[in-house]
Amino acid sequence: MTSYWNVSHRRISAHDSLLLLSAPPQILTDMFSLRSHLLPVIRLYLLGLKELLVQMFTTAFRLPVMPRQDGKVAIVTGGGRGIGYEVVRHMARLGVHVIIGGRDEREGLAAVRKICEEYKQAKVEFKELDLASLQSVHQFVQSFKQQGLPLNILINNAGVMLVPEGRTEDGFEQHFGVNYLGHFLLTWLLLDTLKDSGMSGPFSRVVNVSSSVHRIGDVRLNDLNSRQCYSAHAAYCHSKLAQLVFSSHLDQELQLGGFPVTSCAVDPGMVDTALYCHLWTPLRLVHSALAPLLLKTPVEGAATVLHAALAPALEGECGGSYWANGCREMTTPPTFDPQLKLSLWETSLQLLGLQ
Repeated sequence: MTSYWNVSHRRISAHDSLLLLSAPPQILTDMFSLRSHLLPVIRLYLLGLKELLVQMFTTAFRLPVMPRQDGKVAIVTGGGRGIGYEVVRHMARLGVHVIIGGRDEREGLAAVRKICEEYKQAKVEFKELDLASLQSVHQFVQSFKQQGLPLNILINNAGVMLVPEGRTEDGFEQHFGVNYLGHFLLTWLLLDTLKDSGMSGPFSRVVNVSSSVHRIGDVRLNDLNSRQCYSAHAAYCHSKLAQLVFSSHLDQELQLGGFPVTSCAVDPGMVDTALYCHLWTPLRLVHSALAPLLLKTPVEGAATVLHAALAPALEGECGGSYWANGCREMTTPPTFDPQLKLSLWETSLQLLGLQ
């Protein structure tokens, strides 16, 4: 019989088709599994290489001088390190009262101390938030609302990438549960506060930190938890596309309701952070050696996020957009599909018990 390894690497002839039809079920299963696992890996790393080359030959966006933002309150998920930390640090310097939402208390409190040592007047605090736990999200929001503070800026920054197959506390695939569903719930529970805060001042803003990998993602409404065939690489891409679809539909809902809140998405670029810790070991070693030379710094990665969150020129104008390196960019067709956006929105509400 023709080896299935050879079949998967060349055009399948009529003879091969007959052989495949008569092949044992296990061989067909193995072939499907190989394709399902290998293809997302190849696509992700090819896209990563392309984005890296473009990034290397493009001048990194530099955040212009921003006015003081005294009186504003912001929540930044994953603000204890990396891009999130630099976002918190810069906003605190401008007078924003920032709440870091994160699951690592030691890391979060260390970030608070470091920022307050650098800027004596900084208003920064840490609250525990585990996006892999719906209960934790509810508790975080309840604790925040008890403070009676407004909320002008919500930055959904935290995320996981290429984590081994596993489930969140509530049984969701980890990329889908943390990157998308946890932030969906957090945003939903904070919407009233965002709306009220926008009524008494500048528009409130929701900034979703996405990624260029959304371009090779897919929103599979019948398999959002990747149960049919799991690939960490595919699951990460799917979660980032879902986040972008949500960001677009959220802004549409807000504008239809006439609420003073905008929602946009941002691609920070390829940034030297701990997000790459789950790379395949040989690649992780190469990454560790080359990342400081080839990737953006967290400060550079935070620039477009801060621009979308703070720029006065974007007052009421950044809604529904996607930003990369300081510029608006077009996204993939799924983000413009009204039926997909509505279906994902309604499905998410059902999964979260919000209907």
